[in-house]
Amino acid sequence: MLPYRDTALIRTALIVFFIAVVGYAYYEARAILWGPAITVPEKLSIVHEQVIMVRGTARHIASLSMNGNEIPVTEAGEFAHQYLLAPGYNRIVLDAEDKYGATTQQVVEVVYDAPKAPILPATTTSATSSTPAESSAAPDAPESGPAATSSDIRVSSQ
Repeated sequence: MLPYRDTALIRTALIVFFIAVVGYAYYEARAILWGPAITVPEKLSIVHEQVIMVRGTARHIASLSMNGNEIPVTEAGEFAHQYLLAPGYNRIVLDAEDKYGATTQQVVEVVYDAPKAPILPATTTSATSSTPAESSAAPDAPESGPAATSSDIRVSSQ
């Protein structure tokens, strides 16, 4: 028997072994290679409620913040946090950082269509207010007839 007869079998086994090692190394290093990831289903929406729930998933993260405030994340990477909207356009920025310092940012834009306030009819106030002291102080004021004009209004300071 020749000593180099099984060379093809050994070569194939070594190639398979090194491909398995490289594949496993890639699998374990993908968090370092690709960094953190944030997934939010709706990136732009129009809502009619003032308080919304921002939901999504985050992978390969050490911390997650919304507009600078840290928010909790489950072990599965899911998060849900309430946000109070201002009328009109709102921009919510989600920042994620992994344990190696890599960061990513996801922007969610929400338009809050606030219900319009009903327009109330203007209330009129009387230009003259008569108290018993003022009515006796102005004896020459007209007692009946059309409404008093600005020349009929007298102001007395005592």
